Amino acid sequence: MLQAGIVGLPNVGKSTLFNAVTRSRKAEAANYPFCTIDPNQGVVLVPDERLEELSKITKSQKLVPAAIEFVDIAGLVKGASKGEGLGNQFLSHIREVDAIVQVVRCFENEDIHHVSGNIDPIRDIEVINTELILADITSVEKRRERNEKKAKGGDKEAKAENEICDKLLPHLNEGKPALTLELSEAEGKIMKGFFLLSSKPTIFACNVSEEELAAALADPDSHPHVKAVRKYAEEHHGSSACVISAAIEQEMADLPPEDAAEYLSSLGATESGVSNLIRAVYALLGLRTYLTTGEKETRAWTFTQGMKCPACAGVIHSDFERGFIAGEIVAYKDLIAAGSFAKAREQGKLRIEGKEYVVQDGDVVDWRFNV
Repeated sequence: MLQAGIVGLPNVGKSTLFNAVTRSRKAEAANYPFCTIDPNQGVVLVPDERLEELSKITKSQKLVPAAIEFVDIAGLVKGASKGEGLGNQFLSHIREVDAIVQVVRCFENEDIHHVSGNIDPIRDIEVINTELILADITSVEKRRERNEKKAKGGDKEAKAENEICDKLLPHLNEGKPALTLELSEAEGKIMKGFFLLSSKPTIFACNVSEEELAAALADPDSHPHVKAVRKYAEEHHGSSACVISAAIEQEMADLPPEDAAEYLSSLGATESGVSNLIRAVYALLGLRTYLTTGEKETRAWTFTQGMKCPACAGVIHSDFERGFIAGEIVAYKDLIAAGSFAKAREQGKLRIEGKEYVVQDGDVVDWRFNV
């Protein structure tokens, strides 16, 4: 299962957000730096309204959403790449995750200490980015040095790696994350083996106060800190930012869904910021969902964007891929509009697809196989 690491400076709301996302109290959330030392892990269900709608057609007995794993990682401080604070632990933990959720404090509260003394989201982001990039520079320089002798001796792999290093180092030295370096597909595959910290896809979670949540969700650019983070994410990471209120989300984590919805409504919000964040992280990881449905269950199955039918069938069981024959497929929207599989078939929306079909998010599938 792919993992998203929740990172940020101390006291920005990481552990509170982790507790809210995972609906748990695993992570200690306290008003002092480094209250999280060892990373906490939790499996998170991906909100998907399609499951309930689809289950009405087949009268399913249960719903099974897709899931991803979140990891709450210790707070980082300036100098982490040199071992300051819990730097070495932080960097080793972040190296193991597949994507980063960087929590950025966008609220004022004199009772909650900020490690830098005041609120400045862009400065906070750049502290973390700088430490990741500095660690990557050291890593790339060491790799280049190790490869030098082999490359001179004609080792093609070492030569190819050092060509990437020669492109990476000036890019990193300009303060730019490895993720934004333009490379060919082949070069990208080589760089992936470097396991660079700044090469991980990143999304920013703007943590706002309870009073600001509804307005910031409705119009993110109405909140000056959120607007600044959104602009920075797009310009420097080609990424995006979500609005959350970690404190509110943790309160709602203990409530039944109906009460949580009523509480949100009382604040003037229509949807949980955490729900948006989970879906955004799922997409950030390159994950998509196809659906199966029947009387027993309606289930969301996770696959990677671009996968074809046999590999997607293998997500359920390797026998499905090994003995793949075809997939009977209809787009979710077409099925809901038709109201039944029979009507979707009559309308020509239900079709048979073979090995070369690239499965799309929201496809409703019945696999045919023989082993």
